[in-house]
Amino acid sequence: MKPLIPQRADPQIYLHTDGYYYFTASEPNFEFIELRRADTIEALPNAQPKTVWNHHESGAMSHYIWAPEIHYLGGKWYIYFAAARAFGAKQDSPDSHRIFILENASPNPLEGEFTEKGRMDTGWESFSLDSTTFSVGDDTYFVWAQSEPDIPGNSNLYIAKMEDPCTLRLPASRISIPEYDWECYGYKVNEGPSVLRHGGKLYLTYSGSATDERYAMGMLTAEETSDLCKPESWHKSPVPVMVSEPENELYGPGHNSFTKNKRGEDVLVFHARPYPGFHGSPLSDPNRHCHIRTVRYDAQDQPVFQAE
Repeated sequence: MKPLIPQRADPQIYLHTDGYYYFTASEPNFEFIELRRADTIEALPNAQPKTVWNHHESGAMSHYIWAPEIHYLGGKWYIYFAAARAFGAKQDSPDSHRIFILENASPNPLEGEFTEKGRMDTGWESFSLDSTTFSVGDDTYFVWAQSEPDIPGNSNLYIAKMEDPCTLRLPASRISIPEYDWECYGYKVNEGPSVLRHGGKLYLTYSGSATDERYAMGMLTAEETSDLCKPESWHKSPVPVMVSEPENELYGPGHNSFTKNKRGEDVLVFHARPYPGFHGSPLSDPNRHCHIRTVRYDAQDQPVFQAE
């Protein structure tokens, strides 16, 4: 299956009210954040990318810049991303990733400057990454992945209301942990959350297991009218909703986002490798490519992400 944009992992396409699509993702060297925009999804591959932020030479924002997402909140642009210290170096712990914030007040986020707004306080100190936001009514929510000392595994999923684009209303609520076999192959992982709204429901997709061909997408479902900060509002599918498709040369699909095309159809944006395993290591292999797929709905009006 031909990718939309090659060698871009953790992809996000954001459709703004100005009619433009904005694209960002993890780049293979994990050193900078780039944006591109176009008036259609199909035009994004040929849009000129612009680097809007570079990693620091040292310190907390110096290594492994992962999974940026751009959102427009309160009249300004925000990019949420994860960054680490010298990952793997003797003086640093391999769990040093934290979530950071960039802000830009320009109408076009490819213009003006993104300023650093510091770290997002999630309530405690541990490995954290893969943040996203969504709004229901007057409330905006922040969802992310983080490790918790008393829970075995790499990361769980958490949700909190936002006081403002840089502040969470704490404490957060834990809404999912790796518990099924398909979430625990290689590593116990829940990460990369994204929210699809359809038919009065919220479908929160996420990814689990190691990032090889066993990587897969899961889903939580909640009613829009429920208390979304209560874990019992979210109902978890015991089976993955998207897995590798060898017939389409898609291995390890996941870390997705959602957008809409010009026809108003929901579109799944995800990354996958064109082969099982790795060329080198998970982080040195650059071939996680961005793909898109129109979301189908079944007879029960539930989203379907797997190919027909």
